[in-house]
Amino acid sequence: MFSKEESTKLRKEFWISFGKSFPRKWILYNTKVKGFSFKFVADRKKAMIALDFEHIDEIANELLYDQMLSLKKILTTDYLPEVIYDNDYQLESGKIIHRIYVLHEEKFSIHNKNTWRACYEFFVKEMNQFELFFTEYEDIIKQSI
Repeated sequence: MFSKEESTKLRKEFWISFGKSFPRKWILYNTKVKGFSFKFVADRKKAMIALDFEHIDEIANELLYDQMLSLKKILTTDYLPEVIYDNDYQLESGKIIHRIYVLHEEKFSIHNKNTWRACYEFFVKEMNQFELFFTEYEDIIKQSI
């Protein structure tokens, strides 16, 4: 087991190493759509790339998610075949959101440096596909709100 300080240090090292190993400006929160952001997720048990829907206006949130549902066939066929749509994803905080994500299938723990490289490669490959999709269909997505 790791102390809280050791765990915090490893998490920080993980993200710094990722940034140095794969320097690139990602879209992430810069989608120009409120409450619609891409995320890299890594913890003690899993890693994933995600698109989270957390618009403060519930109707706008639903419209965005519905628009992404209408594009599901394109996203799964042309970009991310393993993508999962989750209408009720529960965050660690307990908050329920809409999330579209791809799980890193290999064994992973942010506490195990031997699993980092494969995770980084997964992040780059899958997030690049997600961003390509978003760039191609950005106007259609934005039209929903």
